[in-house]
Amino acid sequence: MKAVAFTYQAPGSLADALARLGAGTEVAKTMGGGQSLGPMLNLRLTRPDAVVDVSRLPELREVTVTPDYVRLGACVTHAQIEDGVFGPLRATMLQAVAGGIAYRAIRNRGTVGGSLAHADPAADWVVTMTALGARIEIVSAAATRVVPMDAFMIGAYTTVLEEGELIAAVRVPPASAETRWGYQKLCRKTGEFAEASCAAYFDASRRFARIVLGALDGPPVVLRELTRAVAAQGADALTTQAVDEAIARAAPDKDAIDRKLCRTVVTRCVMQMLN
Repeated sequence: MKAVAFTYQAPGSLADALARLGAGTEVAKTMGGGQSLGPMLNLRLTRPDAVVDVSRLPELREVTVTPDYVRLGACVTHAQIEDGVFGPLRATMLQAVAGGIAYRAIRNRGTVGGSLAHADPAADWVVTMTALGARIEIVSAAATRVVPMDAFMIGAYTTVLEEGELIAAVRVPPASAETRWGYQKLCRKTGEFAEASCAAYFDASRRFARIVLGALDGPPVVLRELTRAVAAQGADALTTQAVDEAIARAAPDKDAIDRKLCRTVVTRCVMQMLN
């Protein structure tokens, strides 16, 4: 299939892009790398009047460091993170996760903000940013707001983004010497979306700990009881019963096969973090 007819717009600045998105005279879709939007257009799952390409806007392609967080522009690509283009992201959980997203051709074009806005439950950044406790910087022509990742994704392919808004950046905590993390996913074939995924992020310096189960029917779920147990007892808390109980609370509708996949990724993820 081919997309319905639409106008392609390439604004020269973020302010120009927001003005176009907020004009209200036509249905407009924001495009970053186009790795999610492109197929949706061709399958006619979305039929906008205009596509506003923000991928080249310099305001969305920077990585900066503040005392409280590292700010990733929404149009930073997976490949840039994988390749260590930005010093603050080298040898971090983000660099490791980026290198395992889909295929290199996808990583060359796909963006962090685009992946989060698409909100596929099986996407790598969705579960990773939840584990990190990231915050999403959302802008419109009228205002800027910052939403915790926990509250950003409200369902499969559904976020709190409103008409005229786009993701400007993602704010993640800076890594410390005490940061420990793990990330595991199971795919039918390398490069495909995950059948099950888990991200763990512990930082004793901030007294922050999370084990998050992803690739569910909706947003990722923080395994709070298991997180507290692992933080207190380490590997001793990672019993089959404890993991199964955590999965049952997070995803009660999973069948036996899916529960086994979830158990595998959670166990591997937490052991990776602890070792």
